[in-house]
Amino acid sequence: MKLGIIIAFGAIGGVLALAACTEKTQTIGEGSRHDTPAFQGPATAFTAPGWKAGDRNSWEQELKTRTVNGQNEYTRVD
Repeated sequence: MKLGIIIAFGAIGGVLALAACTEKTQTIGEGSRHDTPAFQGPATAFTAPGWKAGDRNSWEQELKTRTVNGQNEYTRVD
């Protein structure tokens, strides 16, 4: 009898532990479009200074600048 209760509580505890490890689904918000090119994104408070929304050349220049200044370990100064 006691062994059955211990096994039942162990199974319930195992199920609860595994349920706590699941990941929430990640979906795009309402009204977002999937077919819009990245350079046509909205100009918000979080956009990089100097980038103009809708300007492809400005977008590409910003990516080049970000790559050279921020992601190149040879040019970074610590």
